[in-house]
Amino acid sequence: MNNQLTFREMVEKDIDQIMIIENQSFATPWSRESFENELTKNRFALYTVLEDEEGVFGYCGVWIIIDEAHITNIALLPKYRGRKLGEALLKKVMEIAREKGAKTMTLEVRVSNHVAQSLYRKLGFQNGGIRKNYYTDNQEDGLVMWVNL
Repeated sequence: MNNQLTFREMVEKDIDQIMIIENQSFATPWSRESFENELTKNRFALYTVLEDEEGVFGYCGVWIIIDEAHITNIALLPKYRGRKLGEALLKKVMEIAREKGAKTMTLEVRVSNHVAQSLYRKLGFQNGGIRKNYYTDNQEDGLVMWVNL
């Protein structure tokens, strides 16, 4: 991979690749229909992809409702992890949300996902509470985190 990284808004033709990323990243991946609905029916949703010359390898979804942004999901193909690319993607999405008027951003993360929590804290997120049994695959709690943009 060279440094030809591009951020752009996700479009429907990206969904095939997004499904590969999703299935390699999550125990309970979203369905194709979920992504189609996000892109075509949810006026609050904005999805950003990260690509290089080989194609899309990461994405992040956010809902921007009035002045609040909520991260729905963020994922990279496994071979791209550990290179600060997830951090770059999240920073970009935070910037986009700020430009669109969001004043705060929130997300949920598995209480066991210390790698992701570390990234979020590095970008200024703070603990905001626990959603009990948030994850349907194993009833793991979700840690709510938030940041002022």
